[in-house]
Amino acid sequence: MDFSIQLSAYYPDKEYGGDRLYRDMLEQAVMADRMGYDAVSITEHHLINILMMPAPLQFAVKIASQTQKVKIITSVTVLPLHDMRTYAGEVVCADIFTDHRLLLGVGRGAFGFEMDRLGVPLDISREKFDESLNVLQALLSEEEVSWDGKYYQFPPLTIMPRPVSEIPIMMGVLVPEAIYHCTLRGFHIQTTPLSGNHQYMLDQIGAFTKAKNELGEKGDHLTLSLSRVTFLSNSAADRNRKIQMAHDYYSRFDNVYTGPGIVENGMIKPLPRNMSLDETAENLTICTPSEMIDKLGPYAEAGVDRFIMNINFGVEQSETLDSIQCFAEEVMPHFTNKS
Repeated sequence: MDFSIQLSAYYPDKEYGGDRLYRDMLEQAVMADRMGYDAVSITEHHLINILMMPAPLQFAVKIASQTQKVKIITSVTVLPLHDMRTYAGEVVCADIFTDHRLLLGVGRGAFGFEMDRLGVPLDISREKFDESLNVLQALLSEEEVSWDGKYYQFPPLTIMPRPVSEIPIMMGVLVPEAIYHCTLRGFHIQTTPLSGNHQYMLDQIGAFTKAKNELGEKGDHLTLSLSRVTFLSNSAADRNRKIQMAHDYYSRFDNVYTGPGIVENGMIKPLPRNMSLDETAENLTICTPSEMIDKLGPYAEAGVDRFIMNINFGVEQSETLDSIQCFAEEVMPHFTNKS
């Protein structure tokens, strides 16, 4: 099992400055590259102060310029917000500028607040995503593509430059049945159980494994990435402090994911959670290195190929870098041949 750091920029205080925030994310990427992580993951979100990255392909190029080996995953790009006729060319350029380390993760969008304000409400985002994905794949693989659909109508055109090689696409998807069908279509998969229990996580993995087995040799290259909030702690008190910080973070996340979407001047209002602090703790992997090894064992045994660590929920940058390094030195060697 390989590991990725999710560069999920969290911006609870405007005074901190976007320049400082993205320097932090870049520093985490450089650390991940140096310590032998397989990948770093970049979100796409607009108009809000969590998971805040409105320009993921630009950031991927910046990361590539300061790293050597680490893969760079868009996790995920919200396709319905882009015009595929221009976006396809941007993807090709990003793949070239990142020395072909780009793994294009795509999704439909999840936060009603931003999707509504950008003109693609969630009730049409699935339909538009499906057509956008089909258009993108056609433009990346064929020349003189024309289209006559609901959201795209255009005469024959060829995006330039042409891809140098096939650009891998990863589908961001949660529901086990959808994971199964996306895998059968030949996509890498990224998922997370969010607040689901262990059985739900096993169902997600099982859906991927079933489809991959049905594909036979055609599916050998496909990978499953699973994301969780993950952080190392050095004591019970330290663990409790970080769990409280993550709980506070999710009071904003829940607001825009399942809640009313109350955002003021770009800042998501924290709302009381339906989940208790103890329940939050159960859904996180915040613990000592030895406990972390035990917690991650079931993921590796179940067949997760890449574990994506969401580590940005308000902890100081110095602590975050220490956790990235300690995890690489004390936890990763138990699951991968990298050290």
